[in-house]
Amino acid sequence: MAKESTKARELKRQKMVAKYAARKSALKAAGDYIGLQKLPRDSSRVRLHNRCNLTGRPKGYMRQFGVSRINFREMALKGLIPGVTKASW
Repeated sequence: MAKESTKARELKRQKMVAKYAARKSALKAAGDYIGLQKLPRDSSRVRLHNRCNLTGRPKGYMRQFGVSRINFREMALKGLIPGVTKASW
């Protein structure tokens, strides 16, 4: 389980990226690299990191479902994810 401060920081970064997206693309199109440097660091998409929506775990993230591999397995075995079954042959 990730710390609440880490989850909050990641959410703050996501909001900042969304806030500056239009301004950033306009500056890029104009070729104003000095203006780009004056924007906040956290407004860059590169600084975002995918985290599990349930626990905040940063590794083993499954993009299609938005959870970590551990939570995905538990949810799939309980039948909480529609269309996902355990493989058997």
